Amino acid sequence: MEFPAPPTQVVSRRPLTIALVAGESSGDILGAGLIRSLKIRYPTARFVGIGGEEMIAEGLHSLVPMERLAVMGLVEILGRIRELIAIRRRLMNYFLTTPPDVVIGIDSPEFNLSVERRCREAGILAVHYVSPQVWAWRQKRIFKIAKSVDLMLTLFPFEAGFYEDHGVPVRFVGHPLADRIPLIPDTRAARADLGLNQDAPVLAILPGSRAGEVERLGRLFLESARWLQGQRPDLQLVIPCANSGRKKQIQILVDALDVALPVTLVQGRSRDVMAAADVVLLASGTATLEAMLLKKPMVVGYRLTALSYRIMSRLIKIPHIALPNLLARERLVPELLQDAATPETLGAAVLDQLENTTEREHIKAAFMGLHEQLRQGADEQAAEAVSELLETSRQ
Repeated sequence: MEFPAPPTQVVSRRPLTIALVAGESSGDILGAGLIRSLKIRYPTARFVGIGGEEMIAEGLHSLVPMERLAVMGLVEILGRIRELIAIRRRLMNYFLTTPPDVVIGIDSPEFNLSVERRCREAGILAVHYVSPQVWAWRQKRIFKIAKSVDLMLTLFPFEAGFYEDHGVPVRFVGHPLADRIPLIPDTRAARADLGLNQDAPVLAILPGSRAGEVERLGRLFLESARWLQGQRPDLQLVIPCANSGRKKQIQILVDALDVALPVTLVQGRSRDVMAAADVVLLASGTATLEAMLLKKPMVVGYRLTALSYRIMSRLIKIPHIALPNLLARERLVPELLQDAATPETLGAAVLDQLENTTEREHIKAAFMGLHEQLRQGADEQAAEAVSELLETSRQ
């Protein structure tokens, strides 16, 4: 699929002020791409709000360091609640006293949707970029979203359908990762860069990027790898570690195994490790999307605490949790959750992916189709949607 033709400049009656608010690194990357594309249409526009290094490099005036918003987990949020409230108050005071033409909240829905709603109530156009998983759980949030935004920009097509069903203006723009990751990965180059044997199979193991995930899944995945080593002694095991802390944590788990496991730990480079793999064993999350875009068969395993699982299993309204399955609307990859996730079941599922050539080729072909569906030129599509909203409002 070809990307949209380059846009022409939009003739504006006056320079625009475009506000963007991102709260974490993934949002900073999205925001930078959007600013880049908006600048082509509006060369004299001013960009203001909250962003990180990427957005600032594209010309954003950040009112607050983005890392002050980058909090995850209930305990961390509670510990910083006063600061977050103060940041929101300062931001709203700025927007209401010097109103931008549009405010675009990028992900971080708990913070951004409240900002967007207040801006919209004050007559400022409001856009939200990256849908919260309202289609999966707490679906009544859609009514709050409908009051908060003039436009929702979604990364996945099934999300757009959900908003259309609820009467919320929406535009599916595609996923930036699908634009950046080549349609055909270079597995041999990735193996050469990592110093891996070109002729022996590779299993990439990704137990998560956070300490809590690694604590819950690390030993389980390593025991699965040990089971697999008994079936396939030629299997190369590689684990990318999000940072030095996760590398140390995983090394401790490896050292604690009863039997020595020949596993290579790599700091960072998760995409390179997946590109080098024949199969990926991983936790649910964005990594499943990257593995899909790299055309890698995968097995998804996940465990929560017993209480969290009981609560989540009652709230979640979708048949699958892995993004490839959600996008395909069928079970393309195995999902083994909670008690079903054991070393033997995960290992057997990986072994089947390694040895069932026909199924592996079917999965890769399906992943190619999904990649092409998401490869829309997201930066341009998002900028075009924002531009259309702005120009319509100014007529």
